[in-house]
Amino acid sequence: MESGKLDKSDFSSEKNLGNLFEELDNPIDNFAIISERIVVVKLGGSTLGNHDTTIQDIVKLQSEGFYPLVVHGGGKIISDWMNKIGSRPKFIKGLRVTDQDSLNIVVSVLSGLVNKTLVSEINSSGGKALGLSGVDGGILRAKITNPELGFVGEIDNVNPRPLQILIQNNIIPIISPVSIQIDSQGSLTDQMLNVNADTAAGHIAKTIGAGKLVFMTDVEGVLDTYRRLIPRLTAHQAIGLIKSKVVEGGMIPKIEACVNSLLEVKSASIVDGRVAHSLIDYIDGNKIGTKFE
Repeated sequence: MESGKLDKSDFSSEKNLGNLFEELDNPIDNFAIISERIVVVKLGGSTLGNHDTTIQDIVKLQSEGFYPLVVHGGGKIISDWMNKIGSRPKFIKGLRVTDQDSLNIVVSVLSGLVNKTLVSEINSSGGKALGLSGVDGGILRAKITNPELGFVGEIDNVNPRPLQILIQNNIIPIISPVSIQIDSQGSLTDQMLNVNADTAAGHIAKTIGAGKLVFMTDVEGVLDTYRRLIPRLTAHQAIGLIKSKVVEGGMIPKIEACVNSLLEVKSASIVDGRVAHSLIDYIDGNKIGTKFE
């Protein structure tokens, strides 16, 4: 197997996906019946060490009839592993530059260590979760739009079927943002790409028509120039904050994902994941973080 690529014999195509989920029911005809109760939760790498109550909250949501779907990052953990082997990460506008060696680490850490840790924690806490990457079943399909970033992709489209099957069967999908590259004709290739997890969460939420999209972060929410929390933002206001550079770095893709999802997702928010049970507080309608409207 070439470094950073899938062996074709191991590749899970859409055709083979039916066999993978043959024990599960087929997706319901009208998925909109349950879509309002789908909660897409983005767990950031910076909050993964402080997510004990978030795991509890996710399990509680599942037990109360919600359908959580988790998309996770792991940038800090990737950087730690790169440092261990003497490789220094590079960033351009908050996006990680991924060469071939870096891609191997990204895939191993995100789709392996981080993904399976989250799955095991949710399952051991009483939930029912299954871990996948965006490569599996061609869930996340991406193209390289900026060669300067190396093997970094922008999502072109999402195949929702694997997610719908899991959600219908009350299984929490835990999704690593590692994606599969598509060619100019839109066909799947065997090249994996690193995709920003915030962007991935937004695309997934839009495609499945989730009721809520929430980003768990290591700050209160979106802050103004005086570092004060902004409780509510319109799309126009949010874009203005980016243009005026009030917000920069890793907050930009979170805000863009929230803004871009507003037509298909009923509620999008950025919440402080360091606060105990902040996810439940958000679902219960308590004023926490920044809500986009």
